[in-house]
Amino acid sequence: MAMWDKIKDQAKTFQQSQGTRGASGSGQGSHGPAGGGRTGTSSGGSKAQLIGMFKSQLASAKNELKSGAYRDASMAMCALVAAADGRVEPSERQRVEELIVSNEVLQNFPADQLRQRFNQHVDRLLANFEQGKAEALQVIAKAAKKPAEARAVVQTGMVVAGADGSFEPSEQYAIREACTALNIPPSEFGV
Repeated sequence: MAMWDKIKDQAKTFQQSQGTRGASGSGQGSHGPAGGGRTGTSSGGSKAQLIGMFKSQLASAKNELKSGAYRDASMAMCALVAAADGRVEPSERQRVEELIVSNEVLQNFPADQLRQRFNQHVDRLLANFEQGKAEALQVIAKAAKKPAEARAVVQTGMVVAGADGSFEPSEQYAIREACTALNIPPSEFGV
């Protein structure tokens, strides 16, 4: 649970304007659902909020995220997250595919290109995890030249990792490795 709070704080430094806790000065935070909502479910809400925030950060950069390097790296990232625990159930593969093709930013690219690249990486990871991971990280590293793209790749991974409401240690580890490949301090994403 603390992990999400940590990421939330990290994320808040990205986007002060979105601060939800104690956002008295911003004047923006008040148009959310009025009143309570912050009872026992706040931790679930904070995850959803966080994922929503990464999505909005990605959406705001949508016009810059049109390169093949971003496309390929984010598909490798999604595969790495999906296969982080060493297996990918068909239902999970399908769920991640749906997340990918419905993602606003990834709609810059034809859905079949995205599916093909994602599945190629998943297949390699399942065939030989260490080799598949090394190949995925090589592809991810190609996005390091442009910091905005590099961060977007990690944000895409975070959105996919958090979509099921939990953020497994193996997924955190995959995201840390991707950060290293992209020369981004993992602490920026709280992992």
